Formats: sequence, C-alpha cells, structure tokens
Amino acid sequence: MDRPITTLFMLMSVDGKISTGATDDLDVDKDFPQIAGISEGLHQYYEIEQTTDLWTINSGRVQAKIGANTREMPNKTPVSFVVIDNKHLNENGIRYFCALSKNFVLITSNEKHPAYNIEESNFHIIYQKELSLNDALIKLKSEYGCERITVQTGGTLNGLFLREKLFDYVDIVVAPVLIGGKDTSTLIDGESLLSQSELSKLGVLKLQECVVLENSYLRLRYEVIH
Repeated sequence: MDRPITTLFMLMSVDGKISTGATDDLDVDKDFPQIAGISEGLHQYYEIEQTTDLWTINSGRVQAKIGANTREMPNKTPVSFVVIDNKHLNENGIRYFCALSKNFVLITSNEKHPAYNIEESNFHIIYQKELSLNDALIKLKSEYGCERITVQTGGTLNGLFLREKLFDYVDIVVAPVLIGGKDTSTLIDGESLLSQSELSKLGVLKLQECVVLENSYLRLRYEVIH
C-alpha cells in the first residue's frame, strides 16, 4: 500500500453525534464531563486514545474549537500530528502543535496561512491547491515515514475519507447518550448519495470486536471490507 493504514477513532453518542450541538460553543470534550451518567465513564475513551497510532490526523476547526489557539505551550509527546486547516489555526495554534508533536505536518490550500511565518525543525507544510486526502496520505508515508495513522477529523472530512475509500479500520467508543438535532455533526457528514449507482461509495464493515465498557459505554472495532 502506498499510503498509511488508517483507523477512524472517534467518540460518539448512540445516535451517531460527535458534538453536543450545532455551534462551536458546544463540544463533547467540554460538555460530557459536566453531565451525570456520561462523565463517569468518559475516562475510558481517553485511556483508549492513548493506545492509538503514533500518527494522528485532525481538522483545524476542531482543534481551534477545543482551544489550541489560546493554550500555553505543552510538553513534547511521541505522537506526530497532522492538521488539515485553511483558516482556523493562528500562529499560537501552530506553535502549540510544534511543541506538542514529534513531527507536525499542516495540510493547507491557503497560500497566506499564518503557518508560513513559523520555522521549526519538526514543522512541515503540505500545500495543495485543492485538497486531495489520498495524495496527502501518500506523501505522509513516502516523505515522513508514516505507516499507520489515526483519523480524528470532523464529520465533513470524515465523509471525504469515506467517499474516497481511505478508511481501513473503524474504532468507535459509544457514549450512553442521545443528542439529536439534524444540524449537529455526526460521525460521517458531507454530501449524501443521490442514486443507487453510488452505492459503491458506502463503507461496508466487518465487526472485529464489541467490548462492553464500564458505565454503559461500548467499544466497537471494525475492519472496512469495501
């Protein structure tokens, strides 16, 4: 395979939501710890997250939403971060990821992104006039040695990964909550299929493991078979 092996790893509600609402003020990382019946078992998701791949790919919007643009500089970790972003991360957000990451790779279509003002030995930019996830993944493997990567982007980018057949595995932690709302982001968003001729774009899964966690949480692990 000329690209890394990918695993979609996410926390979602029973009805498939990955946020608590339709605005950036609402977020599971901020809101779930405050809700009785959800908060008690939430630590299990973060514990599992610590066992995922040493490369992870995120969206700039999600990272800005959870405060990367205003955080103090963190300690270095062994994880290499890839962020897809055109306008959400500022210079502080970029420096935050440089400090956090073994390697930090920004994928952008914005020639004027503030990241171009920053020079760090572990920081790399993949510029694409138009986003191509497949091309970016190929470059991550060929130029930076990424063999496996965990995908933790938002619903729209997850939808692009799905339609381009770029998921190999799916690893989902299901929180015991129903959220609802047609405008609330789900595990997979993006454009809907419009005809039966497009059914090949579905992601068909084979269950590898179903684990009943504590406090009514579940972990579902699948292989994407086509």
